Amino acid sequence: MSLRTLGVMIAGYAAFLQLYTTQPLLPLLKEEFHTDEVAVSLTITLASLGVAFGAPLAGTIADRIGRKKVIVASAFLVAFISIPAAFAHTLGWLNVWRFLQGVCTPGVFSVTVAYVNDEWPRLEVGRGVSYYISGTVLGGFSGRTMSGLVAHYLPWRDVFLVVGALNLICAFAVWRMLPDDQSTIRTSIPWDRWLHAAGSHLRNRSLLSTYVVGFCVLFSLVGTYTYITFRLSEPPFSFPPSVLGAIFFTYVIGALLTPLAGRSVDRYGHRATLTVGIVSGICGVAITLLPWVWTIAIGLTLCCAGVFAAQAATNSFIGVTAKENRALASGLYAAFYHTGGSVGAAVPGYFYQAGGWPACAGFIAAVQTLTICIALRFWSGGREPEEHAQLSEVD
Repeated sequence: MSLRTLGVMIAGYAAFLQLYTTQPLLPLLKEEFHTDEVAVSLTITLASLGVAFGAPLAGTIADRIGRKKVIVASAFLVAFISIPAAFAHTLGWLNVWRFLQGVCTPGVFSVTVAYVNDEWPRLEVGRGVSYYISGTVLGGFSGRTMSGLVAHYLPWRDVFLVVGALNLICAFAVWRMLPDDQSTIRTSIPWDRWLHAAGSHLRNRSLLSTYVVGFCVLFSLVGTYTYITFRLSEPPFSFPPSVLGAIFFTYVIGALLTPLAGRSVDRYGHRATLTVGIVSGICGVAITLLPWVWTIAIGLTLCCAGVFAAQAATNSFIGVTAKENRALASGLYAAFYHTGGSVGAAVPGYFYQAGGWPACAGFIAAVQTLTICIALRFWSGGREPEEHAQLSEVD
């Protein structure tokens, strides 16, 4: 693995290290703040909303001043904001800092996707994006697991200090490892033309459907992992935060399989890879309904592997479909994607309150089914690997 590829993986790792750190803490926060499941899920909802808010802006700034500058600056900001979050003594203030962390996060992950699309050879983009996604998987896994372990031995506020320190180390590594932009041609959009450029992307049927697919993909993942923690914290399981954090070991499988998904995209195409991934996710959600810990673990593993395969397909499809202003296109995708995560952290909660985990899981499976239908209907047809080659000649 080259130093550049390792830098991209670390950028993905840093981007998702803090975004979902409160997930294994939700039952603990529910007791501490004397509130319900939907209220404490705002620590995830608002962080994801911050991402959705900041993503298009990050893409526009990157188009103007360069990819690496934005990636590095954002990585440092995410690390520093963890300090005031650690000293938040009310749920309201915690949500404020979580939102601001979300606003800074897209400068790392959405711009990194654009960086790969611009700096990698066209036929290797799918593979490069998959390594980046492996980093995001490992980051999401590490943040959640460390969160549960730290909260088991220390006050939950210390979670942000520990994870923030690791985020700072990652920011320095990205700064040193990522080469400066070489092949990027500045496509700076004057501010008065930003809405026109965004509207052009949204009028592109293939891009718009990709944004909706991304919305559904993260909706499913966040909904599953947010509310499975409540199920596992209740009888007959009654798991503490340290054990709830351990359920995210299923993310490791996703990290190992995601590069295979990238190769599948390059060889078999985007729609085939996404369809197989989402079907795997639906099967995984169904298996979590069984009343044993080991079957729940298998189900969550299938969910992760499927969702990250779908994410590899959607991220690389943006690079194929967007002919210009790719960082903005990636930023808009990130806005839809994390709006889906924000909604996925909240809406399934009403199904959980009404019918427990079975009702919640059924609703998530229905959203995943819709995801496949959208991709099969609106993503362009033909042999996609050949389209990669044609686009590389044009670009």
